[in-house]
Amino acid sequence: MLIFTSNLGTSDISKAVGLGFSEGAAGSNYERMKQKVHDELKKHFRPEFLNRIDDIIVFEQLTQEQIIEMVDLMIGRVGKQLKTKDMAMELTDKAKSLLAKRGFDPVLGARPLRRTIQREIEDALSEKILFNEVGPGELVTVDVENWDGEGAGEDAKFTFVGRPKPALVAGEEPAADLAASASE
Repeated sequence: MLIFTSNLGTSDISKAVGLGFSEGAAGSNYERMKQKVHDELKKHFRPEFLNRIDDIIVFEQLTQEQIIEMVDLMIGRVGKQLKTKDMAMELTDKAKSLLAKRGFDPVLGARPLRRTIQREIEDALSEKILFNEVGPGELVTVDVENWDGEGAGEDAKFTFVGRPKPALVAGEEPAADLAASASE
């Protein structure tokens, strides 16, 4: 089995869909998009090659909710790293939405999201830790200022506020439970 991906037709797709997030493309839009991709494939590849391909799958544009789920997964990895330093982090819905907007590109999809999280959250948080603005035993809340949730948020800024970490942060296991599960 051989699987490969292509960006053929993505410029047409982004023009057709427009900028921003898809709100769940209607069936007719998807069929038009699929036809455009097939037309681009025919322009770039010889029929003999295309005839050897069993199936061509065209993925729909990601929705904002899906991008936010990806933000949650990637931030979860950062949270695991912070846990080793006796810290925890939570993002407001507004912060997640801004990361999703800044990290999503209609043509590239979610590829830039990882870099956006690293630049906007991880690097900034590292500086806060380095300058002792936040530290061990704290829950860091990431929020946004200068953004009303509309537009691209060019002037928006992420804020980091540390406060004493509660005994257990949501989704965290007590240390005794972790030790017990490790010995099993």
